[in-house]
Amino acid sequence: MRYMGCEVMRRVVITGLGALSACGPDTETTWSGIVAGTSGIAPLTCFDPAGYSVRIGGEVKGFSPEKWIEKKKVKEGDRFIHFALAASKMAVADAHFEPTERERERIGTLIGVGLGGLDFIEKTGKVLAEKGPNRVTPYFIPASIANLAAGQASILFGFKGANFSTTGACASGSHSIGEGMRAIRHGYMDACLAGGCEAAITPLSLAGFSQMRALSTRNDEPEKASRPFDRDRDGFVIAEGAGVVLLEEREAAIKRGAKIYAELVGYGATSDAHHLTQPSPGGEGAQRAMRDALEDAKLSPDDIDYINAHGTSTPVGDAIELVAIKKILGARATSGLLVSSTKSMTGHLLGGAGSLETVLTALAIERGLVPPTINLDNPDAEAEGMDLVPHVARETRLRVAMNNSFGFGGTNTTLILKRHQ
Repeated sequence: MRYMGCEVMRRVVITGLGALSACGPDTETTWSGIVAGTSGIAPLTCFDPAGYSVRIGGEVKGFSPEKWIEKKKVKEGDRFIHFALAASKMAVADAHFEPTERERERIGTLIGVGLGGLDFIEKTGKVLAEKGPNRVTPYFIPASIANLAAGQASILFGFKGANFSTTGACASGSHSIGEGMRAIRHGYMDACLAGGCEAAITPLSLAGFSQMRALSTRNDEPEKASRPFDRDRDGFVIAEGAGVVLLEEREAAIKRGAKIYAELVGYGATSDAHHLTQPSPGGEGAQRAMRDALEDAKLSPDDIDYINAHGTSTPVGDAIELVAIKKILGARATSGLLVSSTKSMTGHLLGGAGSLETVLTALAIERGLVPPTINLDNPDAEAEGMDLVPHVARETRLRVAMNNSFGFGGTNTTLILKRHQ
């Protein structure tokens, strides 16, 4: 039965999770590292960063694309596509999801990417310059363009619903999940593989972010470089990886006996319309994203138990996010609310950040364990009265959690997850 454009809002649940990060090449290893408060940041090995002001990052260690992709097909995609396929396979397997051929026509694939195949582009540019156009691989374009993360996953599983990539800078992955939720709610899909990925630790990317003075230069203490909300923070740590969730219409998930990690109940997406890279004063755009997500979920500030913050470890961004949280959540921000940034351990996955953090937030709800903010030795003045879960994970039963993601160009997203009833 089709519900295309239906007026009755259908409920959306998360039934499968897939993740890989600097803390581990799969979901469980990543989660174990996160709740242990272990940093995945280390000296870079993917290229020689000698001469760079920044020589650290969050590489996915121990990742072998051949474990997830047929060997002859590895050359068809850049590393960001490999990450997307691995995380997608994890999510589908975790959900024990085996739709019929007819059902596949109503399943979407939305995977957000911020920068796309930079590594493939840089290396192919070198081939062109040194050997000429006839030596450029015919796989160059499909291996590099952002939408092939979703495209290859769609092909892999035979999912024939909408298939595209959202590009919203560091909110790309969250946008995909939010748009997937909306599509299922309104009957345009019955299920959706949604998330984000990034593999942008490359010479050109590192040089560009370094020239912006956006990155931490704490090269001698990489494990302490990402320190969200700490007064001594000096920039974010560039990282790679992916996070993918399987979203399903609730009644169908229950009918097939699926395990439900959480219900996705709210989504807010706004623009600062202010500056290329700096957030609007007071985090006005972030405030509206949180407010809109609360209204979408039909919840009040007092309902929120935990926020997985954007918290990148930048001097300006972290302080403004705390201001925005206090403005929207009011008294709740300093009374019972837990806030933490998992980027303190994973680094910043750019386009894959919000979706990885959605996976971690769903696990926090399902397992009753809130990830910590490590390296939080001297909290920012704006953190006064707030519980930022310093250093050690916290056992507690969560009812409702919020996940913030913000990006260059003034793009903001907030997702709200709820314990499934």
